[in-house]
Amino acid sequence: MTQPSEKSYGTAVCFAGVFGLLGIQHFYLGRYLLGLLDLGLSVAAFAFFFLGQSTESIIFGMIFLLIDIVHSIYVLVKLLAGEYEDGEGRLVMYPGQKIHPENVV
Repeated sequence: MTQPSEKSYGTAVCFAGVFGLLGIQHFYLGRYLLGLLDLGLSVAAFAFFFLGQSTESIIFGMIFLLIDIVHSIYVLVKLLAGEYEDGEGRLVMYPGQKIHPENVV
């Protein structure tokens, strides 16, 4: 049976909502590769968008930022729905959430 994560649902949601573009919620939940991906996308977007001097650089910055925004919104929605797993494969459950049969391993 799937066990709930020991990580705080409220903390994970707050991190995703406030610092989602930087991937802080992934580091908190033990999903380090996704955290590095989000952080890398943010740094790349900043570098291309603000430090680039050509139109192409600004376009690349906007593309990286858009990818990061879409990914962050996806993760936030999955967290809010109680369907997101931490780095150990455990569900980050909202208060009062029950484990559904399809989530049983």
